Amino acid sequence: MTRGARALIVCPDLREKGGQDPDTRLEEARGLALAIGITIADAFVVPLREPRPGTLFGEGQIQNISTACAQSEAELVIVDGALSAVQQRNLEERLKRKVIDRTGLILEIFGERAATAEGRLQVELAHLDYQAGRLVRSWTHLERQRGGFGFLGGPGETQIEADRRMIRDRMARIRRELEQVRRTRGLHRDRREKAPWPVVALVGYTNAGKSTLFNRLTGAQVMAEDLLFATLDPTMRAIRLPAVEKAILSDTVGFISDLPTQLVAAFRATLEEVTAADVVLHVRDIANPDSEGQKRQVLKVLAELGLVDEDGEAPKVPIVEVWNKWDLLGADAREMLSGAKEARSDEAIVSLSALSGEGCDTLLDVVGQVLTADAQVCTFLLPASDGKKIAFLHARGEVLSEGTLEGEGEPRIEITVRLSDRELGRFSAL
Repeated sequence: MTRGARALIVCPDLREKGGQDPDTRLEEARGLALAIGITIADAFVVPLREPRPGTLFGEGQIQNISTACAQSEAELVIVDGALSAVQQRNLEERLKRKVIDRTGLILEIFGERAATAEGRLQVELAHLDYQAGRLVRSWTHLERQRGGFGFLGGPGETQIEADRRMIRDRMARIRRELEQVRRTRGLHRDRREKAPWPVVALVGYTNAGKSTLFNRLTGAQVMAEDLLFATLDPTMRAIRLPAVEKAILSDTVGFISDLPTQLVAAFRATLEEVTAADVVLHVRDIANPDSEGQKRQVLKVLAELGLVDEDGEAPKVPIVEVWNKWDLLGADAREMLSGAKEARSDEAIVSLSALSGEGCDTLLDVVGQVLTADAQVCTFLLPASDGKKIAFLHARGEVLSEGTLEGEGEPRIEITVRLSDRELGRFSAL
């Protein structure tokens, strides 16, 4: 892909009820293009009464797009929607320019950003799945990959049947490798279950500030930029919480509306980390005008993962809403949202700024309270030589008091500790 390529962004408005506002969607499409270094020559919404099966747009609209391309000297057209292989080919012939759809653009971003071997496998599988259905600009040698996956600069036409066979074979190999990755992840999760540090997962719409918050809470240096999909590969770090000596904080890929189905399937192993969490922190860009719409998209994905029901209610694990970028709001907006937060007093909501650190201590307190909500105070009398159990109580519980009882025989340790039901069960099994 050539960075700096001039592109025209076209956002088809199908006037679907309950869909995103077209202007909001157009702004998001701009963000996606900027995330991969594309220069935006122009961008506009095209109202559609009914999509044309061959070209999506009507004749007059295609002519307007062609004129806009010529006037803005755009060499690439990005359609912020799904195009069939036939629609993509016909539009390229009519516009005399490369055309990619929303799925192709997101896959290109993922192909450039994935840093780990697993991430690249997942992205390549998603790309192959997408490419297999169209083979408009597929490659002959799959091993010859550049940054990204060739949507914006493929080497040219190839023999379709040979490509299809090669793609099928490669997809089968990748699926086998990813299955091994999933098994490895499962073993890691089992090890964490035995270890038994609670896992806190960050989720949220892309660019909500998850990685900035992750860095703030852990002192890590994870890539955190004002870009869509700045984070693709999951990252984990240990943190300390009130009443919890150690917890694991997990940063995940951001969600987005209309995430390509190929990526949802390919990133299942990554998203499985969220399903194993003890607490989910739903980070929201509360300063974004479409914050509520973004929340609905995140809850939709969480419902697909089985963490909430279809209405976004009845969470299977505790969810804390984190209203990030609080520092970007004016006084009136803060007052209005504070009132909304008070009206939802039965829910865990924390307003903060991950950039400045304002409210982060409150968040840690709330997460600690959530993790110890089912805790009970227990007193144990243990032989002083039973270092394993004593160490467990110090590591997994909140020790309230401890003393040594001298007498005949071996000294004993009396420990009063607050333990969750899960930790109490693990202690009993020692």
